Amino acid sequence: MDYATARLNMVESQLRTNRVFDAALLDAFEALPRERFVPEARRGFAYVDEDLPLGGGRYLMEPMVLGRLIQAAGIEPADSVLDVAGATGYGTALLARLAASVVLLEPDGALAQQAETTLDQLQVDNAVVVTGDPAQGYARQAPYEAIVVEAAVAELPAALLDQLAEGGRLVAPLLERPGLCRAVLARKDGGAVSQRVLFDCSTPVLPGFERQEGFVF
Repeated sequence: MDYATARLNMVESQLRTNRVFDAALLDAFEALPRERFVPEARRGFAYVDEDLPLGGGRYLMEPMVLGRLIQAAGIEPADSVLDVAGATGYGTALLARLAASVVLLEPDGALAQQAETTLDQLQVDNAVVVTGDPAQGYARQAPYEAIVVEAAVAELPAALLDQLAEGGRLVAPLLERPGLCRAVLARKDGGAVSQRVLFDCSTPVLPGFERQEGFVF
C-alpha cells in the first residue's frame, strides 16, 4: 500500500474539507505515519475516516475528530500538553510537533508500552508516556496549557480541570447519549471554567467512563 498517498488523501479529503485548516497541524498529519500506530493486521485501514479498533474496547480516534479537537485547543509552541487516553500515541505524536512538551496519560499498560516504543522509534523526544487513571490526570507535570481527551467521557473529570493553567484549554468528546457525543472546549479564566460545544461526533466511550444511570422508581 502507498501510505504516503493515503496520508495525503486523508489530509485533503478528511481534514481540509471538514474545517481543519491550521497549517502546522495539517503538516503534522501529512508527516506522521499513522499506520505505525495501529495493529499490523489493520494497517491497510489506517487512513479510513473512522475510529480504528485497537482491542479491549479502545480505539484510535477518527482523524477528522482528532484534528478538530487539537485545532480547537489552540496549541502554542511553548505549551505543555496532557494527552489523556491517547492509546498507541498517534495524537501524542501530532501534539509533540505543535507544543513544547506532551505527557501521554494512558490507563492500559500494553497500549502505553506500544506508544512508548513507537514514539521512540519515530524519535519523538519531547513526549513522555505514563500509565495511570485518566480521571486523576497527571498532577506531577501540571499545570497544562492544553489537555486533549482522546475518547468520549460522560463528564469532564474535575482533576483534569484543576490541572489546567490559567488560560488553559481542555477539549474532549462529551457523551450526550448512546451513539452521540458533543465535542466541547473548556477554558479556565480567573480560576473559573467555562465550556462550549464545538461539534457533534460519535466517538467511542473510554471504558469505565460511561454514564452512570441512577435508579428509576
